[in-house]
Amino acid sequence: MSRIAKEPVVIPSGVDVKLNGQHLAVKGSLGEMSMDIHDDVCIEHKDNEINVQIEKTKSIAMAGTMRSLINNLVIGVSKGFEKKLELVGVGYRAQAKGKILNLSLGFSHPVDYAIPDGVKIETPSQTEVVITGTDKQKIGQVAADIRAFRPPEPYKGKGVKYSDERIVRKEAKKK
Repeated sequence: MSRIAKEPVVIPSGVDVKLNGQHLAVKGSLGEMSMDIHDDVCIEHKDNEINVQIEKTKSIAMAGTMRSLINNLVIGVSKGFEKKLELVGVGYRAQAKGKILNLSLGFSHPVDYAIPDGVKIETPSQTEVVITGTDKQKIGQVAADIRAFRPPEPYKGKGVKYSDERIVRKEAKKK
């Protein structure tokens, strides 16, 4: 079995887990999420732990995947997830207005991004965007969509980048 799947998922206090066949529902202070468990994987809920077992030897990797997804559900409803983006460039700005993120990224027009449900976007400053929510996959996809409008370029480093991203710079052409 994979090393990840061997570890149990510890359920913190304040999180309620309901297992109905192969359907898992997790409820916490930040919301409620659910998922269907793969048929080749069996899960047990004892005390404050969820253990993952495999039924077929071919599904060893699926056990690790399911354990990670269950752990993301538990963390999402208890603590939540966060991604930070930075806008680097002269005149690059972001402003959250209701359900729309208005971006000025050096184009001839402003870029309006509709914020999906279950995601909260804040702009503490004009060059910072903070994306929070309970679903890790959705947070990452929203951050990737916003970054895709103007990815950082390697010569000046201008564009939308993750806060922990390091841009490898290239040297300009020599005459």
